[in-house]
Amino acid sequence: MVYPLAKHFVLPPVRLWVREIKGVENLPREQGFIITANHSSYLDHWGLGYPVVYCLNKKLHFLAKKEHFDNLFERIWHTYAGAIPLDREAGGKEALKRAIESLKEGKVIGIYPEGTRSLTGKMQRAKTGIARLALEAKVPVVPVGLIGMFGILPKGRWAPRFKTAKVAIGKPMSFEKHYGKPITKRLLREITTTIMKEIARLSHQRYDFD
Repeated sequence: MVYPLAKHFVLPPVRLWVREIKGVENLPREQGFIITANHSSYLDHWGLGYPVVYCLNKKLHFLAKKEHFDNLFERIWHTYAGAIPLDREAGGKEALKRAIESLKEGKVIGIYPEGTRSLTGKMQRAKTGIARLALEAKVPVVPVGLIGMFGILPKGRWAPRFKTAKVAIGKPMSFEKHYGKPITKRLLREITTTIMKEIARLSHQRYDFD
């Protein structure tokens, strides 16, 4: 059993807000994969974590900015959760290397391509790290649309509102046709945009960036 503490005390209350989770059957069971979603709420981690932990009995390793490890409580929690520290100033190369190794070992990596929570609930322009990770690790990307999370617990709010949310899990996206090809900035941007448009569809939004 993974995350014994979280499975019994942290994740179950999430269902008070997340009343519907669709597409669990789309989660790969025999290989590592990247799971990714729009990001606008403190509750997003739990929305992504619940189906992975309960349905696959696997840990979900998020890429988390290294500043989250500065605070003692956050450092304890992120270490327990298996988060991978991301040093943005150093370009995130070490985090990318560790994430690739984890994916090849069959683990699940969680990424928010936008990099930070949206302050409006609307999607922001994504960074291309997710595309590079998918190509170098040679694993599928599972897009997820998080619906209603912003209205419950947006950035800056500490108490959740009594509203409901949904999680829509899309089919795995494979970029196998690009394996072995030169990884250019244009290719990374094209793949990232493709992923974000699918997240937008699942979350009933628009992604108006190239």
